[in-house]
Amino acid sequence: MKPFRINSLVLFLIFFSCHDKQTKNKVDSNLPFKSRQFITVLGIAQDAGYPQINCKNDCCKAFYDGNESKKLVSCLGLIDLDNEEKYIFDATPDFTEQTQILKSKYLDNNQIINGVFLTHAHIGHYTGLMYLGFEALGSNEIPVYAMPRMKDYLENNGPWSQLTSFKNIDIKPLQNDSIMHVNKDLKVTPLLVPHRDEFSETVGYKIEGKSKSALFIPDIDKWEKWERSIIDEVKKVDYAFLDASFFRNGELDRDMSKIPHPFTTETTSLFENESVATKNKIYFIHFNHSNPTIRDNHPLRDSIQNLGFNFAKEGAVFDLY
Repeated sequence: MKPFRINSLVLFLIFFSCHDKQTKNKVDSNLPFKSRQFITVLGIAQDAGYPQINCKNDCCKAFYDGNESKKLVSCLGLIDLDNEEKYIFDATPDFTEQTQILKSKYLDNNQIINGVFLTHAHIGHYTGLMYLGFEALGSNEIPVYAMPRMKDYLENNGPWSQLTSFKNIDIKPLQNDSIMHVNKDLKVTPLLVPHRDEFSETVGYKIEGKSKSALFIPDIDKWEKWERSIIDEVKKVDYAFLDASFFRNGELDRDMSKIPHPFTTETTSLFENESVATKNKIYFIHFNHSNPTIRDNHPLRDSIQNLGFNFAKEGAVFDLY
C-alpha cells in the first residue's frame, strides 16, 4: 500500500475515533435544563406493555388503528454525567431498547449499564436480565442491586442462576430503609411495600441527587396497607412516580381483589385535600393497558391533570442537581 493511502487511513481512523469521544457524555439539546444529574422515564406501561398480548378491546385497537403510540414497560433511568455513570430501575422486557436510549441519548460510557436496581420478581421488573446472559450479551459482572429474597431467587432458580454462575451479573445486596451510596453524589434507599410477594419481597426506591429527590413505587397493593403514609413520603421528595395500574374497580373482567393496586381514583381521593404543590409532585406510572389514562389523549386523563396531578411520559426528564 502506498504511503499516501496509509496516512489517509490513519487520519480517517483518528478522525472518527476523536469524533466518537466528542459526542459522548452530552445531554440532549431538547432537555428543559442543562443538568448533570437527572432521572428520565424509560417506560410507563404495566408488565405486559401496551398494546397487551391478544388484546382485542378498544384500548389496544386504538394502537392498531394508528391512534395511539406503543408504550414501553415501566422503568426509570438515572444519569450522572459528572461521574459518568448511568443506572436503571427495573430490568423490563424492553431492557434492550431502554438501555439503548440511555446510551444514544444521554451517556455512552462504554458500559451497557453501571447498575440495575430491581423492585421485585414480577415479569415486567426483572426478566430483562436475560439479555445479559450467555445466549445474548454475555456480560461481565453487571451490578444488580436486590433485596434478600430477590437475591436468593435469582441465585437459586434457573435460568437466572446461570447469570450468577457465569458471572454475567454481580448481585449487590440491599436492606430495607438502608441508604446505599451509589457514588459521592447519589443515594438510593429501598423501601419495602406490601405486594403479591410470591417469589420475592417488593420495594420502592427513594432516589436522592445533589439537591433533589424522587420516589419510585411502581407496584403496591394499597396505600393503606403500607406502614408509611404515602402523603408524608410524597411531601419529602420533589417527584413521586406512583403506581397507577388501574383507574378504577371493574375495568377488568377479573376479580380485581386478587390483583390489588391503588386505583387512580383512590390515590386522587387520598390527596384531595392536599395542596396543589403536593399534587404536582405526583407522576402516575405503570399503567395497565385497560387503564384509559395510558392513552395520550383521553378525557379522564385531562380531568386528573386538571386536579393538579401529572402523568409520567416516556422521554421526560427530572433534574436532581
